[in-house]
Amino acid sequence: MQSWLLLGAAILLEVAGTTCMKLSDGLTRLWPTLGIAVFYLASFACITLALRRIDISIAYAIWAGLGIVLMSVIAALFFGEAMTPWRMACIALVLAGVVGLNLSASH
Repeated sequence: MQSWLLLGAAILLEVAGTTCMKLSDGLTRLWPTLGIAVFYLASFACITLALRRIDISIAYAIWAGLGIVLMSVIAALFFGEAMTPWRMACIALVLAGVVGLNLSASH
């Protein structure tokens, strides 16, 4: 269970780091730029520890897939990016892939 919590933390920290990329305005703003480094280092530490108990193919797919989904939602809500039906369908496909990979790990 701890490994899954670490994976969840890794996802949230990666999303925070990516959000800081946008907020850094091309690395011109100090605090968001520092946030990129801090959040990504913490994310990599968490996923590395999670890999002790979770297969890398599963962990990485979940980390990347859920990161994409969360960033898409944040981009739409906070940065005014369009959430078109096509984008929502693609996000649903990413989620389906993450769920499918996760279910395949239990067999």
